[in-house]
Amino acid sequence: MNGLKEPNLICRKPPGSKPPPKMIPHFPPSGSFGRGVDSQNSTEIFFVLLGLSQYPRAQTAFFCLLLLSYTITLLGNGLILLLICYDRRLHTPMYFFLSNLSFLDVCYTTASVPQMLVNCLVSVPVISLGHCLAQMVVGLYLGVVECLLLAAMAYDRCVAIVDPLRYPVHMGPQLCSLLAGTSWTAPFLLTVVPVLTMPLEFCGRQVINHFSCELLALLKLACSDLQFYELLMVCTSALTLLAPFAFIVASYGRILVAVLRMQSTEGHGKAFSTCGSHLTVVVLFYGSAIAMYMMPQDKIIRDRDKIISISYGVLTPMMNPLIYSLRNKDMKGALRRLLRRKAEV
Repeated sequence: MNGLKEPNLICRKPPGSKPPPKMIPHFPPSGSFGRGVDSQNSTEIFFVLLGLSQYPRAQTAFFCLLLLSYTITLLGNGLILLLICYDRRLHTPMYFFLSNLSFLDVCYTTASVPQMLVNCLVSVPVISLGHCLAQMVVGLYLGVVECLLLAAMAYDRCVAIVDPLRYPVHMGPQLCSLLAGTSWTAPFLLTVVPVLTMPLEFCGRQVINHFSCELLALLKLACSDLQFYELLMVCTSALTLLAPFAFIVASYGRILVAVLRMQSTEGHGKAFSTCGSHLTVVVLFYGSAIAMYMMPQDKIIRDRDKIISISYGVLTPMMNPLIYSLRNKDMKGALRRLLRRKAEV
């Protein structure tokens, strides 16, 4: 411009000078959680949730499917809670436990799915150690609650079929409240206390190859000695998974014997229709949970573990209202009565 040369803004490096270091996002190389931690010297730790970030084209489809399943879970379980609270004909022990299960499914998915949806929208999903531990503890706690609730529901079905005459007296409000209350309180001592007392120390790459903060995925990043706590986790898993599952199998064994002794075909059909929905939910939940926590684990989280966690954390809560409502005449009748009353108003 006007015959003047533009100034050369490129600074030439003197010979022998070193290139400036590259600015790379840095996460603290180590940190600890648990007993004996000095809060003044500890640094807040962050983790990267890998999820499906290595498959960017699948992120949008996964987000849409996840949002759809979460919406179905909220609407389906919310409808079950509404019908059970509204219709007095559903104020029975079986539907009392079903209402607890529906409320649990809403809490279970809400503890992890919203965070997973947000992670699908950001390029680098980051979560703090505190948030990660809270998500992990809540997920473990609610998972054990579901194990115990399914066992309580199996006991209710067993009494209803094996001893139907004494069923109204045996399964009274006090026993139902005791079973439900135990299912909600006992897992606190079995899961929350052991995890919060676990001394965790992290070093190296703090990348969780998972959708959310699962216990197994987080333990694979720990570099502290956790042999005692790993043994404790195996014992706790056996107590919280296998013991209720064995009780459910024993209950259905008694149900099968009672059904085979029935003379009428109508009794067979009624028994199987009553237990079919619950048995389907048990197979879906326990099958994936046992495959996740009781099978031998590799040091690296595989895609198989991600699929299993999605199965019992997202798909099972979504399928529960469909399973219990589509094959249940009482639920369909309650829905028709509710719609009829709303139409009259």
